[in-house]
Amino acid sequence: MTTTPATLMVVDDDPEIRELLADYLGRHGYHVLTAEGASALYQQLAEKTPDLLIVDVMMPGDDGFTICRELRKTNDTPIIMLTASADDTDRILGLELGADDYIGKPFNPRELLARIKAVLRRTRPAAAAAAPHEARWVRFGEWQLDRMTRELVDHTGERTALSGADFQLLQVFLERPAQVITRDDLYTLTRGRDAPPLDRSIDVHVCRLRQRLGEDAQHSQLIRTVRGAGYVLTARVDAAS
Repeated sequence: MTTTPATLMVVDDDPEIRELLADYLGRHGYHVLTAEGASALYQQLAEKTPDLLIVDVMMPGDDGFTICRELRKTNDTPIIMLTASADDTDRILGLELGADDYIGKPFNPRELLARIKAVLRRTRPAAAAAAPHEARWVRFGEWQLDRMTRELVDHTGERTALSGADFQLLQVFLERPAQVITRDDLYTLTRGRDAPPLDRSIDVHVCRLRQRLGEDAQHSQLIRTVRGAGYVLTARVDAAS
């Protein structure tokens, strides 16, 4: 069976970076679109939704943070942020706004390629989330998760779309109920690589997931913090029809 190449969109005001990435990623089998900024991005999104966005943080007009914030209101397309800042603030803010991953400039194109593959593995296609041996629906607490559409459904039937990162993190907890999972293990299980030293980005992701579940980001009863150990999902998990 032939697999349709994933479509990527590179959003960067630097034409050299756009050209370099379009050429490099194109040679690795991807269909690559480019946009020099937010305006061009929004115009193209009106015609086609890519499988993944690569967005530079520092751009004139709407910067990468603004783009991420606006897209997450209606769109769950995976986003990898490019940042030239060595400050953790940019990275953490991007994750809080809904980015799926980040990479610092200057970067090795091979590392970016590896990050792209890792994000796409956990987000494309959506049907992969519900493998034949898994139930499509999972019930935990007052929530249900639709693995096919990557949506949370509350007790009233209201649906909330999850980003790729939020869905993957929730999947990790649902597969290990009542089990304390360390921050390093959560990072490895969701990112496919070891956590950098002193990295706290997984805490940002857990806080964001708690908010999706309607809980206090810092004092959750559903996903509890185990001091000095990690996090644990306290709810019972059942397959739902």
